[in-house]
Amino acid sequence: MTRADRLRPGDLAREHGLSAQAVRNYEDDGILPPAPRGDHGYRHYTPVHAQALRAFLTLRPGFGHQGAAAILRAANAGDEEAVLRLVERGHAEMLRDRGTLDEAAAALAALAPQDDRPTRGAPSVGALAHQLGIHPATLRKWERAGILHAERDSVTGYRRYPPAAVRDAHLARQLRRGGYPLSQIAAAVARVREAGGVGPLEEALGAWRSRLRLRGRAMLDGTAELSAYLRLRGL
Repeated sequence: MTRADRLRPGDLAREHGLSAQAVRNYEDDGILPPAPRGDHGYRHYTPVHAQALRAFLTLRPGFGHQGAAAILRAANAGDEEAVLRLVERGHAEMLRDRGTLDEAAAALAALAPQDDRPTRGAPSVGALAHQLGIHPATLRKWERAGILHAERDSVTGYRRYPPAAVRDAHLARQLRRGGYPLSQIAAAVARVREAGGVGPLEEALGAWRSRLRLRGRAMLDGTAELSAYLRLRGL
């Protein structure tokens, strides 16, 4: 190692606005490879360490702290297969998140505009089941799960579904088609019910999509820095 290649913890820290102690902690956690020590026990870092830190901090927004740390530890161990597996796992999780978001967005889009508006009358369990193309027993099951809130006819005592319940039933049917369990459907419907309509949920999905977009770009940036680090290590 030449003198020009010798870097102190502070040299690595300044690039990222960190403390020198944070750099040393990353080495102790295995995120940076072990640094050689000088005659007085001081750590001597190299451009390889600098790139390892750069890769970790760039990976972190896309893969999370634990995910990025695991990737760097595998790289420092020279285990290229483990590195690739961890990166692929992160992308697979991202793809699942996108799929879940798309299913939720499709469920909202499938709701007819009038589903969120007052309508005349309140259908019975049979009428609503026919409207949705499902069995009446399914509606009763959804009611027990807290997805629907039926009213009782004051004369007959039969179930009647007010406009908000009809809207909730349409949303539940679409989410069920997307494979959502009843517990998650109940939570989504409760949010719509509390907000007074699907508009706030659409806004939440839009914010979720923006976060996924940023995370996807962060994953691209992180893997580029990781690739540079792997080349420096000869992997």
